[in-house]
Amino acid sequence: MPEDAPLNSGAPDQIPQGAWSRVSGMQAKLHRWAAADPGRRFDDLFNFVHDPATLLVAFDRVAGNKGARTPGVDGLTVTDVEDSVGVPGFLDDLRTSLKEGTFRPLPVRERKIPKPGGSGKIRSLGIPTVADRIVQAALKLVLEPIFEADFEPVSYGFRPKRRAQDAIAEIHYFGTRGYRWVLDADIEAAFDNVSHAALMGRVRLRVKDKRVLALVKAFLKAGILTELGDFEDTHTGTPQGGILSPLIFNVVMSVLDEHLHGPWKDGGSMSTESRRAYRRRKGSPTWRLVRYCDDFVVVVHGDRNDVLALREDVAAVLAPMGLRLSQAKTQVVHMSDGFDFLGFHIQWRRKRGTNKWHVYTFIADRPIRSLKAKIRALTHRTSQQDLEHVLTRINQVMHGWANYFRHAVAKSTFSMLDNFAWWRIIRMLMERHHWRWKDVRRRLTTPTGRWKPVTGGQVELRKIAAIPITRYRYRSSTIPNPWIPNHA
Repeated sequence: MPEDAPLNSGAPDQIPQGAWSRVSGMQAKLHRWAAADPGRRFDDLFNFVHDPATLLVAFDRVAGNKGARTPGVDGLTVTDVEDSVGVPGFLDDLRTSLKEGTFRPLPVRERKIPKPGGSGKIRSLGIPTVADRIVQAALKLVLEPIFEADFEPVSYGFRPKRRAQDAIAEIHYFGTRGYRWVLDADIEAAFDNVSHAALMGRVRLRVKDKRVLALVKAFLKAGILTELGDFEDTHTGTPQGGILSPLIFNVVMSVLDEHLHGPWKDGGSMSTESRRAYRRRKGSPTWRLVRYCDDFVVVVHGDRNDVLALREDVAAVLAPMGLRLSQAKTQVVHMSDGFDFLGFHIQWRRKRGTNKWHVYTFIADRPIRSLKAKIRALTHRTSQQDLEHVLTRINQVMHGWANYFRHAVAKSTFSMLDNFAWWRIIRMLMERHHWRWKDVRRRLTTPTGRWKPVTGGQVELRKIAAIPITRYRYRSSTIPNPWIPNHA
């Protein structure tokens, strides 16, 4: 389940206001210039990268990341830098090495983690050193406003002010308007197979500064230190886990966005409703791409053969970037059969008791299994963890999960999960205290027979069924731009 795209808003109260103002002003100028001249190639960006304000804001971003306590190959964490080295001295040394051209990224430390959903498969994360993370964050601060001027509105993953719910809302919007055939695509080992030459070619379309280009390439070629302690070169791909990786992967995937969204631009064959209707009257399909980083679907107003033709077209566009569609996981489906995307299950179905059909958004099976597994891990019957701690963690996990899915048809699912969590805790307490059922009732019901909430210390188990279920508003072109005040 993807997290919401991080907002490019920083945390001005945690860093000097002057540093934040300088960086945000620089970003606004870069974005304005890039938007005004689509063919402009930017030179002299390197001075922005090693500017003291940029490095300070970059450090704050790194320190605020949940991976700040994880060391790279040098063993240093953000806390070590703050306590042992000192942030000002560390950033001064880093700036000097950047200016003198002596900075070299170290290999990323490989860490294998289970893929979400309980599939049993694993994926590799690359953990850069703290210094490398700061430089990557500084590069992102400089490059993101430039490339955002070119990115298409159909891309939602790891972009400022955009989130997974926007992608789901767009699918829902077009699904209700006849786009019911779906190319549910999966790219095989997407982050591992990106062609460095093709990627750098896309970056060079906007960046002329050779020092910035050399930095980006150096991070791509830094290599991996495996869990077994072996060094591996990185001839292709960009390691998942790096701060810069999502941005440069979006740069790569923008070739697909531009190809499939091109007809929607002014003057294109799908630019107006009348032109789209004219295409369909002539027997030609219309389509809409919805992409979240390497996950994407193409919804089609046409028939199955139109989707099959689009699949071949998509494969041909991705091939020069070193990417290929997974034959096993890429499928052509009709929305009446339903498909999973970003943790949601989307299906066109008849409303119960009527002859009216609607597009519904449910919670997919995999995230439900994943949440249940987390609850089970916290409530082993023989667990001796403090009940207050257990309840705190369950509340955090369940409410974070439920807030992501609260725009789906989820009321009954939330109630089922509340019931599941309650029984897991009750069985754990019965085992721990040797209670029988009458002991449970005596402790957890009022004299009138009403159940009281399970509590531990100052914490009680909070029900996710109390979270309001609301329709997420499709924002279309009204998603705000972080660098243009009052943009709508």
